[in-house]
Amino acid sequence: MNEISDARAAGDGAGDAPAYRVDAAISNAAATIAEFSDDPRLEAELLLGNILGASRAQLYTHPERLLDATQTRRFAALIARRARGEPLAYLLGEQPFGELLLRVTADTLIPRADTLVLVAAALASAPAHLPVRVLDLGTGSGAVALAIAHAREHWRITASDSSAPALAVARDNAEHLGLGARVTLCQSDWFDGLANTAAFDLVVANPPYIAEDDPHLSDPGLAAEPRQALVSGADGLDAIRRIAAGAPARLAPGGWLWLEHGWQQGAAVRDLLGQLGYHRIRTLQDAGARERVTGGQPCQ
Repeated sequence: MNEISDARAAGDGAGDAPAYRVDAAISNAAATIAEFSDDPRLEAELLLGNILGASRAQLYTHPERLLDATQTRRFAALIARRARGEPLAYLLGEQPFGELLLRVTADTLIPRADTLVLVAAALASAPAHLPVRVLDLGTGSGAVALAIAHAREHWRITASDSSAPALAVARDNAEHLGLGARVTLCQSDWFDGLANTAAFDLVVANPPYIAEDDPHLSDPGLAAEPRQALVSGADGLDAIRRIAAGAPARLAPGGWLWLEHGWQQGAAVRDLLGQLGYHRIRTLQDAGARERVTGGQPCQ
């Protein structure tokens, strides 16, 4: 996007950057980020619309609209960050998750569609009309907890995270979505910060599950996300082991534990649950037919 970059440089001092039409700005930006995006034009439109406070339809309706110097510089800065591999969600400050639109920051993982399998597993584990008690461990932006609360009016969710900044994002999302009354947020290192008397019908978690030497961690997109929410030991299973070992003491009789994991970790997680005395162990697949979520009930 040389023209917009040049405009940014020209306008940094006196605000005299040339005016660019919306359609030209989008085309130039899309060409700049083409190697980092599956749909560069869509991303360029979303970023420019975010700056202009305009929908994609409005951008199409008024392609002749001119960007002023400030808008040109802001757009150039966002496109430059995207061209360095920074995730689109962080640039927009939001990410769709099922029926929800969530605020995200660099303090939280970006919610992914695969995690909706974890939400579905939880929703299918207990009757919708009962006052089910759910614990969401490592809530991050609050995606799983808020999706469950949105779908189940009578359920009450406790959402925990060890990161105070992540909890602030989750709290903001809960309030914005009007779900604050159904979701209690607390700071906790897995089970360690929870009241000893707390008992739950469901424990769900999308914990870190990437091995510390996984080459994908060098990808600019993953590198931008919080490492502590991605990496968990030599084989990626340290957090899952800890959660699986601690969950039986926190689950009410008949309760379920559901864990998201890597697509090649299903067998290892099933073996782990079996060794810990869980029964009714099952694994669910994501939309790509990959093993994604495994759960079971502890013997009590």
